[in-house]
Amino acid sequence: MAKKQTVDARHYDVILAPHITEKSTLASEHNAVVFKVAGSATKPQIKEAIEVIYDKKVVSVNTLIMKGKTKRWKGKPYTRSDVKKAIVTLAEGEMIDITSGI
Repeated sequence: MAKKQTVDARHYDVILAPHITEKSTLASEHNAVVFKVAGSATKPQIKEAIEVIYDKKVVSVNTLIMKGKTKRWKGKPYTRSDVKKAIVTLAEGEMIDITSGI
């Protein structure tokens, strides 16, 4: 059996925040939770961070990069930052309450 890891600061550098939307709430019915993650984070790093921080079993991790929209403010255009999101599927029976603090 693998040795249980302790929570390091690097785990919190990978997972930035939960991403709470209507779509992510619907995904939670299928044991999936959506997080904003660091742009350089890999799937194994995300899986390890979730398993260590929340002490839950992760089945799979899907990532995507949401490109920033071009907007206008006071007539001047600007571009929002790109955001990397991770859709983390948990094992059957596992659940993460993202509304509570870590």
